[in-house]
Formats: sequence, C-alpha cells, structure tokens
Amino acid sequence: MSLISANGISKVYSLGEVRVEAIKDVSFSIEPASFTSFVGPSGSGKTTLLNLIGCLDKPTSGGLQVADVDVTTMTRRQSAVFRGENLGFIFQDFNLIPVLTVYENVEYPLLMVRNVPSAERKERILNLLDTVGMMDQKEKYPDQISGGQKQRVAIARALVTNPRLVLADEPTANLDSRTAFRVIDIMHQMKEEHKISFVFSTHDQKIVSEVETIYTLTDGRITDQARGKNGGRNA
Repeated sequence: MSLISANGISKVYSLGEVRVEAIKDVSFSIEPASFTSFVGPSGSGKTTLLNLIGCLDKPTSGGLQVADVDVTTMTRRQSAVFRGENLGFIFQDFNLIPVLTVYENVEYPLLMVRNVPSAERKERILNLLDTVGMMDQKEKYPDQISGGQKQRVAIARALVTNPRLVLADEPTANLDSRTAFRVIDIMHQMKEEHKISFVFSTHDQKIVSEVETIYTLTDGRITDQARGKNGGRNA
C-alpha cells in the first residue's frame, strides 16, 4: 500500500489574467519508510508539489491520497489537523522561532496540535534532542547556535509528533558538506528506526545520492523516474 498516491494532479495559479500551470498531469506513488526526492531546476514545480503533498495547498484537478486519506476534499481545518497528526516539515531556512529556546522550538508542535501530557512531552523532546546531538544546547536560542545545529533542531521538531511522513524542502542548502552529511545520516537513522518516509525537494547531489527513488520535474511535469543508490532505472 502506497503512503502517497498521485493520479494526474495539476495545479494552476491565476495571477490576474495570467494563468500559470505549476504542475501538469503528474502521477506517482511513494512507499512507506522510504527516501524519495523530487529534483529539477528552479521553477520546475518541486516546491508546489511538496505543498500539495503537505496539504498546504490543493491540486486544481486530479486525485491525491496521503496516508490513505483523500486530501483534495478536506477543509482548511481538517487539513491542519491532518498535518499535525501525520506530517512533519523541514525547511532550508530552518524556520525556528527566535524567541523560543531549542527545547521550546521542538516542543512547539506538540503544544499547537496535540494534547500530549507534560511528562510524555518532555520524554519525547529529550530523546529527540539526544538523537540529533543537541541535548547540551537545549537552553540556547536559535541565534546562539550554528546553521547545522539549527537544522538538527528542525529535524527534531519535525519528528516530535511521530509523523508518518516528513517533507523536506532543500534541507541542506545552507549547510557545509560535512554538516549536510551528518544531517542526512540523522534522517536515515530516523527512517530506519521509526519507519518514517522522507520526501525531498532538492538540488543537492548529496541527498540525491542517498535516496531510493528520484523523480525529475521539468516545467511542471515528471520527465524521468530513476532508482537511487539501490540501482536500476525506469524511464
């Protein structure tokens, strides 16, 4: 059973009298506990596709199921609840809240979307901070830590709700190579231990070399599907 199944989805934006087709008749499926990447030049539709999968936007046409739910029919409130229960997000600019500590940034999704008892909340947060190597930085604020440390906090925040799927938009774009590989290793560890699927939108060959399936987007269409490090290829 696929975790994500898209059937001929399109997304059209109307900017005044201008009609922009960001995604055009795209179909694909993504399995549970997998590493998948959408690649392509800027403007190819990668981020739009992540927004559709993440229920931040809806396709103009076509069918899209995520975690066995038809996400095209949900209301805005239903979409918010669904995101909180099933999805995590990692962004290239980290999106940490500057007035909150590292600990509080990781705690934030639990306070916003779930009624998790305080003892369980604390255990989850500390376990994740330990996993990503940020336990000793938990009382610091985002402007007191490095870019790589910020991204590790962002990973912990994305995982604290125990999501089935994490969407990562250029998660290593602002990191040096050594830090980027450390971040990718952490995501691999989370995939193996917790059976979480990661879907990337990226230009970064360090990520592309690590994924199992690569979808290439060109002008809003999937023009190629390739196997990653497991080998094999499908045109």
